[in-house]
Amino acid sequence: MPDRQPPQLWCLVRLDDNGNEFVVRDGLDRAAAEALARTFEARGHKQSYWIRAQGPGAEKRPDAE
Repeated sequence: MPDRQPPQLWCLVRLDDNGNEFVVRDGLDRAAAEALARTFEARGHKQSYWIRAQGPGAEKRPDAE
């Protein structure tokens, strides 16, 4: 019987005007995290929002190089 991995959890992260990163909400599945990011981005605030995998192998900001 193969080992079952727990589902990957995601968080929504915000970058403020001073370059500080904050987790807005965590414990989301990917679809919910992406939908929440679109909702915040649609509000037209200056801050940037992106999703990041929680735990090992977390993704970097899309604009981070």
